Amino acid sequence: MIAYRAQTHTASTTQIAIISLVVPCFNESDGLDQLVARLKTVRTAFSEKIDLQVVVVDDGSSDGTAEGLEQRFGHLDWAKVIRHPSNRGLAAAILTGINASSSELVASMDADCTYDPMQLLELWNAMGKETAIVTASPYHPLGLVEGVPGWRLLLSKTASFGYGWLTRTPVYTYTSCFRVYRRKWVAGMSLRNEGFVGIAEMLWDVSRRGGMIAEAPAKLTSRRIGFSKMKTLPVIMTHLQLMTRIALTRCHLIRS
Repeated sequence: MIAYRAQTHTASTTQIAIISLVVPCFNESDGLDQLVARLKTVRTAFSEKIDLQVVVVDDGSSDGTAEGLEQRFGHLDWAKVIRHPSNRGLAAAILTGINASSSELVASMDADCTYDPMQLLELWNAMGKETAIVTASPYHPLGLVEGVPGWRLLLSKTASFGYGWLTRTPVYTYTSCFRVYRRKWVAGMSLRNEGFVGIAEMLWDVSRRGGMIAEAPAKLTSRRIGFSKMKTLPVIMTHLQLMTRIALTRCHLIRS
């Protein structure tokens, strides 16, 4: 069962924390100018509290994203660019970035900035000394969703409810990849689901090993540039497969 901790504000304000921010990218060439501009703004805004190091991972893009990342980030001393030779999936790209980082705390966020990266400070503030993961939570009572298509919102909320019910936890949002991880809990992790559903699998894997999960209310907005790469029906089926696996694991634990 997940050890759940409510949002707190225990992070130090007297020392500069180092956080590696992993940004997975797949065919995001149209939005790279927005991405680099937002990240530069965030680094400046957080400079007195957080030294933000960025790891951008091209997940086998075919639209010039890899070249665009090199042009915009390759010369920056606070950024690293990594490339997958072929498309592996969202969760796989995040794990590649985590494994390439060296800081104790590692964050991840979508390249489309549907979560304003300025909210990273709220996630960091919720990271206590024993917390394994802080996840952004637009479905929290204090969270907010703006402009997201109804069908996608229904899918995400239903999946989060299903995972919460199966694992008997009060976590509102399982499907957000905007998170802060304590690196030791996720570095070297192996996933069965390397795509979108792997985001939920990462949370479950850490929680079943006793990791403490916290949430920070967040605002999720609609994508303004580009389009979603999620294939709805395969994602639904994979969510159901993972939920079945969780249910069987719980039944085995109860019987033993």
